[in-house]
Amino acid sequence: MQLSPAHHDERLTAPRAWWGITVLMGLACALMLVPLGTTAVLAGLVGGTALTGLLVSSYGSARVRVVNGSLAAGDARIPVSALGEPEILDAEQARAWRTYKADTRAFMLMRSYVPTAVRVEVTDPSDPTPYVYVSTREPEALATAIRAARTSSS
Repeated sequence: MQLSPAHHDERLTAPRAWWGITVLMGLACALMLVPLGTTAVLAGLVGGTALTGLLVSSYGSARVRVVNGSLAAGDARIPVSALGEPEILDAEQARAWRTYKADTRAFMLMRSYVPTAVRVEVTDPSDPTPYVYVSTREPEALATAIRAARTSSS
């Protein structure tokens, strides 16, 4: 199935190391319950691992999509007609826009484990949001999809 250039779909999943930490948290919960017996240790292992796994999974389940003329980043849905030209940010530029260059009014879908990002100005004069910052592992593909969606919606 060939997707149009105005379509992009990416899931920002948590890195593998975080899943290892999930297992370690389960072990830590189990060790805390050793004085209470075998059943408590098993319950701590399963419960601690499951709870930590849910947290890692929910944090790592952010999706970035360009579909039907909108940029969908996490819970936000922004029509591409309200966006300007996308700017591809390498790791150093992305870090700068996440820290000292950041504007508190901006919409930011950040994931610390994703080094690259795309920044797009919001051109809608009635929207106080100056720009959208989206972490992405495929910044060129996301920028291309935004450009193609803007062209096709014009």
